[in-house]
Amino acid sequence: MYEGPIQVLIDQLAKLPGLGPKGAQRIAFSLLAGDKQEIDRLTAALGEVRDNVNFCAECGNVAAKRLCRICSDARRDATKICVVEEPKDIYAIERTKEFDGRYHVLGGALDPLSGIGPDQLRIRELLQRLANQPDGVDVTEIIIATDPNTEGEATATYLLRMLKDFPGLSMTRLASGLPMGSDLEFADELTLGRALSGRRILA
Repeated sequence: MYEGPIQVLIDQLAKLPGLGPKGAQRIAFSLLAGDKQEIDRLTAALGEVRDNVNFCAECGNVAAKRLCRICSDARRDATKICVVEEPKDIYAIERTKEFDGRYHVLGGALDPLSGIGPDQLRIRELLQRLANQPDGVDVTEIIIATDPNTEGEATATYLLRMLKDFPGLSMTRLASGLPMGSDLEFADELTLGRALSGRRILA
C-alpha cells in the first residue's frame, strides 16, 4: 500500500478492464515520473470523454453528436445492418473496407450467468429500427457479427428467432474458419469444423 493520492490512482486504474494491480501500479508511477503537462492533457481528455461523448441515437455507436458519422453518412447502404456487440467491433469491421452498410450496437451479448438478458441489450431498439423504416428504404439483410464464443452464439440464435418473421429480411452470420497464414495442423477442432461447414465453391 502506498500513501495518499498515488494509492487512490492505482486503485482506480486497477478497476479498468485488462489492468490488474501491477499494471495499474506501472501506469501510476509512469504518470508520476512524467511531465505535468502530460497529466494535464490526460485529465482534459478524460473530461472531454465524460462531457462530450454520446451514443448514437440510431445505432448505439459512440458519437460526438446525436448521430455518429456512419449513420449520418448518406452514402452508406441503409438496406444492410451489421449487428455487433460493442462499438469497438465497428472499427474492426471498418478497417477491412469491405462493408458499406450501417450498424447496430447491442451493448454486449447474452450471458444469463452474469445477469445479462435480452432486456439489458439493445435488441428492442433493433426491432424498432426494422419496424419503423423510413420511406423508400427497406432493410433487406441483417448481418450478425457477434463474437464466435458461447455468449455470441447464444445472442445470434436469439436474434435469428426474433427476426425470422420480418418479411423480405435475410439473416446472415459472419463466417468462421482458419486465419490467413495459419497451418491446418495447429487449428483446434472447433475452428477446423467451422471452416469445413462454411466451405464455399471455387469459381
